[in-house]
Amino acid sequence: MSFGSNLRVVIYCLAAGVAGIAIGSRAYHNYIAPSPVTAAPSANATALAAAGIQTSFAPIVDKDLPAIVNISSSKVVRTSGGNLPPFMMDPFFRQFFGNDFGGQSGSSGKQYQRGLGSGVIVRADGYILTNNHVINGATDIKVTLLDKREFKAKVTGADAKTDLAVLKIDAKDLPTLAFADSSKVRVGDIALAMGEPFGLKQSVTMGIISAKGRTDLGIIQGYEDFIQTDAAINPGNSGGALVDTRGELIGINTAILAGNGGGNQGVGFAVPINLARGVMDQVIKSGKVTRGYMGVGPQDISPAMAMALHLTDMRGVLIGYVTPGAPAAQAGIQRGDVVEEINGERMENSNQLRLRISMTAPGTTVRVKLARDGAEQTVPVKLIETPNETARNEVRDTGGGASNALDGVQVEDLNYQILRQLNLPSSIKGAVVTEVASGSPAAVAGLQSGDVIQEVDHQRITNSADLDRVMRRSPGRTILMVVYSGGSTRYLAVEPQ
Repeated sequence: MSFGSNLRVVIYCLAAGVAGIAIGSRAYHNYIAPSPVTAAPSANATALAAAGIQTSFAPIVDKDLPAIVNISSSKVVRTSGGNLPPFMMDPFFRQFFGNDFGGQSGSSGKQYQRGLGSGVIVRADGYILTNNHVINGATDIKVTLLDKREFKAKVTGADAKTDLAVLKIDAKDLPTLAFADSSKVRVGDIALAMGEPFGLKQSVTMGIISAKGRTDLGIIQGYEDFIQTDAAINPGNSGGALVDTRGELIGINTAILAGNGGGNQGVGFAVPINLARGVMDQVIKSGKVTRGYMGVGPQDISPAMAMALHLTDMRGVLIGYVTPGAPAAQAGIQRGDVVEEINGERMENSNQLRLRISMTAPGTTVRVKLARDGAEQTVPVKLIETPNETARNEVRDTGGGASNALDGVQVEDLNYQILRQLNLPSSIKGAVVTEVASGSPAAVAGLQSGDVIQEVDHQRITNSADLDRVMRRSPGRTILMVVYSGGSTRYLAVEPQ
């Protein structure tokens, strides 16, 4: 998704870790002593407390801060002729580090990149939870505790798909943070962000939970399910703690949405601790993460799709693709089915379904309640481990467009030359799209050149003549297409204007 040219998503240690934040002795001039402020009468605090308003989080901070650590990492990279990599010349990065950042490069072309981040002690025997991007590629990792003790850390395991990593230091009886149930977090709850912004030791800021279940941010190429907060978090906070008013861990701070200034804009994101804990437990146990796999391409249901499919409820997840031979196919799940529940849990959107299946252990049998042609049924699906190449079957909602039929779309029959040019299987049948007018209803709906239209309103399309015949019977109304693209099929609904 795009947030405009003046905004960018910043992963903290991408900013704070490209070359390191050097915060040393710094002279501050023209210091003006603040005017004395008369302390408010204690009766005011008593009245606020009676109204349920918390006036101080000091007890929580005192308890939690010892479990927040500083993580500094370094790695050796080779540069051409000892010059800095081009992206380090970007003013966006240089504003954080100044002109003398990134270490020194010699004639050998080596350069030492240093980064700062944060972490949370989650087990008293030395296990620390942080972000993968904080330590990714590092050759040396150092952890500093609140009491100034320093330890070399080893990477127990990391998971790029959730941007999480687990470190281990050789220490015992360490302070830890208790885990909350992040599913019970509500928008409007107060949250405290703890970490090492800009390398400033153990900093705390306060805000509220602004939103839950944020997805499609492009922060990571995997499983996004972020908690959004306006608690001030900045570069270097990555891997730090987001806690509730009981001091329990609800998330791991991961990224911010920043303007050209690069700093906090009141839009920060954290990985929910329920998700992080599942990853952490697997990493500690086996050093890796295994995910359940059902073999479907889920889509959100747009209003146009609901109309075309004659659905009375937009809740649920539309199945746009079923991988042949996968567990879903073996269980009898078909393209066009709507998944309503998994093990009794209501499925509201495609991201929820992906997360629910991925965090279920391979070998587990889940009960999938689905709707097909107005009838409901429940089928058991035994999950397997996610294959290495499943990304192409991840189908996202393409949204709805508007059109009178397929105005602005040109198609051709498939032939041997087109199949080879588009690298399509020889078994594919349909009408291939050769042109889609910019801004046309089909373009808005997500149709692209190279897509193969295989169905329109549940009628099979084998060539351009079939498509023309079907479209002649569908003037001025919403159509529902099945399109083959990128190795899988998906639904597109095109609305009349």
